[in-house]
Amino acid sequence: MYEKKIITSDKIPQPIGPYSVGVAAGNFLFISGQLGVRADTGEPATDEIRGQTRQAILNLQAVLEAAGCDLRHVVKTTVFLRDMNDFPAMNEIYAEFFGENSPARSAVQVAKLPKGLAVEIEAIAVIP
Repeated sequence: MYEKKIITSDKIPQPIGPYSVGVAAGNFLFISGQLGVRADTGEPATDEIRGQTRQAILNLQAVLEAAGCDLRHVVKTTVFLRDMNDFPAMNEIYAEFFGENSPARSAVQVAKLPKGLAVEIEAIAVIP
């Protein structure tokens, strides 16, 4: 049986509900959906998809670092979009971070995201 370890970081916004931002189990790290919200203000990074995508991935990076990982260890992401028309802009920023060695990914349009934001990204990583 694998031990479950809760991962936290003071470099990301604190959860807005009863959940953990990261959970390590065995060699896997499960990261809850990260929004494009700044940790220092608790406010959206910007009003537009590119800035929110960038901030959401920076928040993912902070959780990864707290677990001794980085973006290279991510094996799967799920991107939740308020509007699928934002997919090209999100994809542009996503590619800046993940490059050619990208993880598997799903992208879906949802009816609504917390705080009325445009994007939320969750991830699964392998812990080295």
